[in-house]
Amino acid sequence: MPHTGRRFTAAIFDMDGLLLDSERPIRDAWLRQSAAAGTPLSEAYYLLTVGINRRDCLAVLADKLGSHAQAEAMYEAVDREVEAQFQGQGFALRPGALALLQALQSRGVPCAVASSTRHAEVRRRLGLADLLGFFGPIHGGDQVARGKPHPDLFELAARSLGHAPEQTLVFEDSSYGAQGALAAGAGVVLVPDLKSPDPATAPRCLVLNSLDAALPLAGLWFAA
Repeated sequence: MPHTGRRFTAAIFDMDGLLLDSERPIRDAWLRQSAAAGTPLSEAYYLLTVGINRRDCLAVLADKLGSHAQAEAMYEAVDREVEAQFQGQGFALRPGALALLQALQSRGVPCAVASSTRHAEVRRRLGLADLLGFFGPIHGGDQVARGKPHPDLFELAARSLGHAPEQTLVFEDSSYGAQGALAAGAGVVLVPDLKSPDPATAPRCLVLNSLDAALPLAGLWFAA
């Protein structure tokens, strides 16, 4: 099993689909908006964008929607629909997220966020979920030149924590994120949400069904 006997000094978390149950409403909004515009996206095509930053997402969607401008306009329409749906209340937490964060906080484990979502929106969503207090550095996909699956975002988060990437344990829900964390040298716990793990990536990670399953392992990963 990956990470058996390996100890870490800090943790880095993705946000959407891992801490927050946001991937499904966002996916559903994309499918509705694209159908309404007469350029329906299949779920399989949409899933190509899960885990990557806005810039890379727009590049993928522009091929299907006809132009970068159309993809950008639809992105804005999706944002408006999701905001109207939740009316500023924020997304629900994923199972086990709060308990794991509380356990790490009680052990004094420094934690950061490395999300493909834009930095300002990451802070907004975490604030609405009352999770900001669990994290020191918070980073978004617009703060690095290369997004996931490149290692840049995880290297930035590790530097901000003051730890080497190899000392960090990354919690991710997407294979793109897991690939970036592995490229940085971090350990990876992969908790898939919308997409099944990439078969070439999963064997290099500890794959769990939920963050609930990570809770009893915290003492093995992080010294008290």
